[in-house]
Amino acid sequence: MFLVCGEMLFDFFVEPIHSSLPRQAAFKAIAGGSPFNVAVGLSRLGVEAALLTGISTDFLGKQLRQVLEEEGVSTRYLAPVDASTTLSLISLDEQGIPHYSFYGQSGADRQLFPSHIPALDEGIRGVHIGSYSLVVSPIADTFYKLVASVPQDLLITLDPNVRLNVEPDLAKWKKQIEAFARHAHIIKTSEEDLALLYPHEDVATVACSWLRDQCQLVLLTQGEQGVSVFTRTLGNWSHPGRSIIPVDTVGAGDTFQAALITFLVEQGLDSPVALELLGRSHIDAMLAFATEAAALTCLRRGPDLPRRHELSQPNTELQPVTS
Repeated sequence: MFLVCGEMLFDFFVEPIHSSLPRQAAFKAIAGGSPFNVAVGLSRLGVEAALLTGISTDFLGKQLRQVLEEEGVSTRYLAPVDASTTLSLISLDEQGIPHYSFYGQSGADRQLFPSHIPALDEGIRGVHIGSYSLVVSPIADTFYKLVASVPQDLLITLDPNVRLNVEPDLAKWKKQIEAFARHAHIIKTSEEDLALLYPHEDVATVACSWLRDQCQLVLLTQGEQGVSVFTRTLGNWSHPGRSIIPVDTVGAGDTFQAALITFLVEQGLDSPVALELLGRSHIDAMLAFATEAAALTCLRRGPDLPRRHELSQPNTELQPVTS
């Protein structure tokens, strides 16, 4: 089972106001949050997943719990909190790119303390963490203590997923991401995130700076331009993207992340030891699988992540991983 750590909220998609109803705005509410999406994406792809976060005892919190249960995500690690559910308002531009506004300075998903975390089940094989839970208190401190203390045989994946409208302090984002990066084995980030965090630095230099301590693989997603790959032992290269006409890009990065983990689980490579032994063929096959999954999400409205039967099987002629 993969333990996904981070926020859970309701996304309210804002529909344009029509001239016939000038005072009425239409909304469509969908359960979301980047870590929430990753957990759901894993479950839909056939990987056991649990979500660790604070959850409100209000009506919306109960709805979020119900969605997780219906999606097959374990709710064992949810911590009930007497606080409101965080809300995110989303508008889409003409290219289908989302723009977010968050409401929940004291939301339940932030109110996670070390006392809320039970002993991890022996069935936990890995931990994924990301987005604004890296920088808002007290949950950021709680998660850092978690990743710094988990057994060394657990695979840790990280996706910064920067949200400056939640925390506008770039220095804080950089400090926190660099701290978490010291414990991650795989870091997946986007060109947009690196442009925000390091606007005057070469992206390759930044990515390669993370390839120390435990990190073996840094993946920089660039939309249709594909993925730039940075490794500790195999060098750097580019993996091609897919040319599509997206409906919108909501949930695409989360889908990509879930598919990365799914590939490793299906191939029996979901451990730090196996990760160190991956060849380029394994990494390219993993990226092809993740790119296909993300493209499918982009062809749908909202974060409608794919199910396993909708995706092709990865290349089965890969060279075996050996020590």
